[in-house]
Amino acid sequence: MTYSWPVVLKSEDLTLQALRFRDRPRWNNVRAENRDWLSPWEATIPLIPGDAAENASRLPSYFEMVRTLNSEARSGRSFSFAIWHQRNLIGQISLGGVILGAMRGGHIGYWIDKNYSNRGFTTQAVTALTEYSFSALNLHRIEINLRPENAASRRVAEKAGYIFEGERPRYLHIAGNWRDHVVFVKENPAIK
Repeated sequence: MTYSWPVVLKSEDLTLQALRFRDRPRWNNVRAENRDWLSPWEATIPLIPGDAAENASRLPSYFEMVRTLNSEARSGRSFSFAIWHQRNLIGQISLGGVILGAMRGGHIGYWIDKNYSNRGFTTQAVTALTEYSFSALNLHRIEINLRPENAASRRVAEKAGYIFEGERPRYLHIAGNWRDHVVFVKENPAIK
């Protein structure tokens, strides 16, 4: 199945849209300015015996990333959006790991520019992507997995109506190590 892409989502203060090639300077700037702010929460690639070590830690170029994100969205596996406040690129949010069939679910991940944190923007973005996931994709269940010590991200999940479900020990490779996470879940009320 091919999905309609690109998609633009709107909230009260934000526009969520696919990253474009022309967004590269803004994306690079906001990522560089927020490197220290984001590094404790960033996913990393573990070195696995037998993997091609020379490629394991190489990040894709911006253009490779945009092409991959668009391909994944058209195939329905993952949907990634730049978060825009007026003319400012302030973050990114993704619905990944989309599974149909008996599960019909996925998981949301996000990051926000430190200059725009604690202003409700991340919650608006999560709410908009959740609504899209439920109404346009007809998903049943969305998860947000976060580090237990990330109080700001926990508040985002709770304000967006996600319910604490449990703990996931050593769930995801973050900042160079396997880290514990807690999971928050929201189910689509239209799908019984």
